[in-house]
Amino acid sequence: MRDVAQAFVPGHVTGFFTVDLAEDPTEAGSRGAGLALSEGVTVTVRPSEDRELRLNGEAVSVAAVHNVLDALRAGGQVRAVTDLPVGAGFGVSGAMALGTALAANAVFERGLSAYELATIAHGAEVQADTGLGDVVAQRHGGVPIRLEPGSPQVNKMDAVPERSRVEYVTDGEVPTAEVIGGDTDLITQAGTQSLSDLVRDPTLSTFVETSRRFARETNLLTEWVHDVVRDVSAAGGEATMGMLGQTVVALGTGLSDAGYDPSVCQVDPTGATLLAPPTDPTLPE
Repeated sequence: MRDVAQAFVPGHVTGFFTVDLAEDPTEAGSRGAGLALSEGVTVTVRPSEDRELRLNGEAVSVAAVHNVLDALRAGGQVRAVTDLPVGAGFGVSGAMALGTALAANAVFERGLSAYELATIAHGAEVQADTGLGDVVAQRHGGVPIRLEPGSPQVNKMDAVPERSRVEYVTDGEVPTAEVIGGDTDLITQAGTQSLSDLVRDPTLSTFVETSRRFARETNLLTEWVHDVVRDVSAAGGEATMGMLGQTVVALGTGLSDAGYDPSVCQVDPTGATLLAPPTDPTLPE
């Protein structure tokens, strides 16, 4: 057993998606596409008899993280730190689940592979009703295209071979469970069409275009998001809604050019990974 381990998991903003349910949570999930972000969640795990979870210093209860620890038969102190907005469509719960899986696997020396750990984290988040596709995208990095649903052991992935500066603004959340737990036929129909169009032309511009159309056709587009996207388009930029949240993401300097004061990051190229060795004195308490 090690004293400590730390992992970084990129944030993830979904542009469009389908809802593909199954009895086995590792086979359930979604098809779709999104952006993995250089801003993400850093998770530190230390062994402890008492299980404790903190996010940005505050005690929290995240069902997906508890599900991961149960699957790994692990206790431990879990510390997660992020600058991303929580509950606004940036995949924070998925990042915490995957980061916990990576770090706990190292601390408790479970000997599992990256695919196996991502499968555990994906199933944990599906069971918690907090996401269907973030974990597999965050493991992948870049601009992942989820061609088939489910965990890495059953799904099929591709990607848009581009990177970009990314700007975002947010104004709240849209509860994930309310969307994926309701009537999802319209979502899946629109998501399937967007996926088909992006596969035919796998570029960032097509990703934004198909994501905007998806938001309109599924009636998920809010008035606030509509107005911000309109402003970016009027300034000559490309922007879309981040699913599921009151969030707008833009490529390049789209939001800045439209007069907003956005947060700025990049497309993350590598995906989730363990960080410094356990002896690194810079690891946070």
